[in-house]
Amino acid sequence: MRRTDRERDRAFAYEVIDRCAYGVAAMTGADGAPYCVPLSLVRLEDRLYFHCALEGTKLDLLRKNPQVCLSFVAQNQAAADKFTTYFQSANVVGTASEVTDEAEKVLALRALCEKLTPANMTGDNFDRAIAKSLPRTGVWRIQIEEATGKEKRRS
Repeated sequence: MRRTDRERDRAFAYEVIDRCAYGVAAMTGADGAPYCVPLSLVRLEDRLYFHCALEGTKLDLLRKNPQVCLSFVAQNQAAADKFTTYFQSANVVGTASEVTDEAEKVLALRALCEKLTPANMTGDNFDRAIAKSLPRTGVWRIQIEEATGKEKRRS
């Protein structure tokens, strides 16, 4: 990182990730061109999880080349008196793989729902949704290999 004064550690990067509703995943397209897509993600230890359909361009690309880079921005605020912004961000490099173990799929989906739709987790709502949708829901894991944070604070 060029601006080492703005570099933050892995713990900071994880805090940013945990506050973000989504991150943008970049991967290699079929023709070698970049391909990126926003994903709703949840972090469990050193793994990120997302849910998806069982087929599609993103999955075709990940099966061919599972290396991904993800970017998260938790805050971005323009300065009132300068031509700059104050921000907190995180970047992750990792390897994606499809989750085939049913228990891990349910664990990841529960964590995603608790993060993104906590009000819907009452009663047996989640269990009913899982019973109905699990067979047609894909879940992928990204093993975090590198995580860096960056922050520009008010001086």
